[in-house]
Amino acid sequence: GRVEVPRSVTAVLGQDVVLPCRYRAQEQEQVVQVTWLKRGPGAVPAEVAVLNPQHGEHVQEPFAGRVLRHGHGDLGDGAIVLRN
Repeated sequence: GRVEVPRSVTAVLGQDVVLPCRYRAQEQEQVVQVTWLKRGPGAVPAEVAVLNPQHGEHVQEPFAGRVLRHGHGDLGDGAIVLRN
């Protein structure tokens, strides 16, 4: 399969923005978890959110209330919303 993400996403200060992420699975594949990381220059990547159909969605404390899953159901669409 392959991950499909846009090269860039434009956000407007003070408004929500969707960060798209779609996985095009090959036959017999199933997405069981999506993990979002925040990467900065020279910094260790920080876990933002984990989306898991069995264990639910977990957003790390610094991002709680500001990061939400964009869709529902199949994790082939692992998009998230950054609020405000």
